[in-house]
Amino acid sequence: MQLDSRVLRYWHTVRYLKPVQVYGRLWFKLHRPRGGSNGAGVGLRARGGAWTEPIAKRPSLIGPERFSLCGEQHEIAGPRDWNNPLWDKLWLYHLHYFDDLNAAGAEERTARHLALLGRWLAENPAGRGNGWEPYPLSLRIVNWIKWALRGNAPDRRLLAAVGEQAGFLRRRLEVHLLGNHLLANAKALVFSGLFLEGKGPDEWLRTGLRILDRELPEQVLEDGGQFERSPMYHAIILEDLLDLVNGSRAQAAALPPARRRRTEAAWTETARRMLAWLRAMCHPDGDIALFNDAALEVAAAPADLEAYARRLGIEPAAVAEADCVRLRDSGYIRVRKGEFTALLDVAPLGPDYLPGHGHADTLGFELSIGRRRVIVDTGTGCYGTGPERLRQRATAAHNTVTVDGLDSSEVWGGFRVARRARPLDLEVREAGDEVRVACSHDGYRRLPGRVTHRRRWLIDDRRLVVLDSLSGRFTEAVARFHLHPEVAAEIEGPNSGRLILPGGKVMHWHCDGGTASLETSTYHPRFGVAFPNQCLELRFTRSQASTVFTTAP
Repeated sequence: MQLDSRVLRYWHTVRYLKPVQVYGRLWFKLHRPRGGSNGAGVGLRARGGAWTEPIAKRPSLIGPERFSLCGEQHEIAGPRDWNNPLWDKLWLYHLHYFDDLNAAGAEERTARHLALLGRWLAENPAGRGNGWEPYPLSLRIVNWIKWALRGNAPDRRLLAAVGEQAGFLRRRLEVHLLGNHLLANAKALVFSGLFLEGKGPDEWLRTGLRILDRELPEQVLEDGGQFERSPMYHAIILEDLLDLVNGSRAQAAALPPARRRRTEAAWTETARRMLAWLRAMCHPDGDIALFNDAALEVAAAPADLEAYARRLGIEPAAVAEADCVRLRDSGYIRVRKGEFTALLDVAPLGPDYLPGHGHADTLGFELSIGRRRVIVDTGTGCYGTGPERLRQRATAAHNTVTVDGLDSSEVWGGFRVARRARPLDLEVREAGDEVRVACSHDGYRRLPGRVTHRRRWLIDDRRLVVLDSLSGRFTEAVARFHLHPEVAAEIEGPNSGRLILPGGKVMHWHCDGGTASLETSTYHPRFGVAFPNQCLELRFTRSQASTVFTTAP
């Protein structure tokens, strides 16, 4: 890439940032607090209420010192393995979360947990290594406290360690990242302040509540969607919110009654809207759509979140059962007709100042027939900055159109975006037995030919029509439809064929306005996994092309 192109890309990346993200990044890099001082003199705060059973995590400790995380297994054989440079950083982050303390069957592993807690304290000096980075630090603090609230008795050494880590975190907030990271920091400070007593915990509680008071109204949109537009992170933050309600009730004496009632009411109402949004964004199999950075089995399952909310006395806000549900603020649409469930992405990539978990997937969609996923997003199998991460964020990995081999939004560097597509001219219409949705985006207007992509979906009880139109000059355009690995695709004639679903159900497909082919790809529904699948590709031969999927009678 030429120098002027790199400069332009950086400019279009940083121009959207908030000032705090710019100077915060510099502060975060240069200022490295030492641990210890703010953790001294803390005690255990008296319990003021009952702790409700939260969601059990998935077990990850499969041996005395062996963990299965993110699709990989490793042994923590010595002190260096907490930060083993040969292992993926995301795996190491999960290692430091200590999720297994609160996983299913954790009581059977208590002796192993106590040994690992002792090792972590001895082998992870304050301020050094992955475990002291703010995000894993935040999740670990909460997990240790939840473990104690479940009835485990922390000794003085563990209480002091929680205090030391909370004090360090207070001086290491991720104000340069904002978003879900800052919410995780705030949750950890609130939990520390609710659980511990002393001058430090009181200040952590005030700081955490102040951040949540400011950030939750911005990050949770009116329709209930989290503003980063990732169903996975939405579910993570929803569980955080339910934990906060739970913790504030269990430690009721930590807050003045009026402040506690006001705070709990705000958190409860936000959780109700988030529950309703999540219900709308699930496939009939009960799990989330994989838009943007999203993978299964990272966040709690939607059914588990609803059950946890009910244990807390929180019911989701009303969810329309109409054929077409439009989530206006976050920008997603769910259409149900007959056996078809389509989830349509007419959303912005994310908040302008925080697009790091966004993909170049504008005007993409996913489709289920009955309870089976048929057309799927490629998913998210890895983080980092490598070529596979970039491929999974690219437009070609999604069910939409690439123009001249480029991405609709300029994703790069693992979590960065320069120029980004914006949805335009959305139309939603229900006419008789059909639902019609149309939307454009301007992501290719940066090309010399000033291309605008407009997509129309027509859905009825037996048919899905996808009509793509490109205005402007282009050399090559490809529409892609990624198929679930369990779906077998066949070509039967010119631009036509069929899809065979598990159980033998058949869908016919037909393309017009281009040349259709079946290509190989990979599907990543969970971190660390890759399943071979097929992708139906339609190469445009004119400016308008269509693909029709029809179920057999």
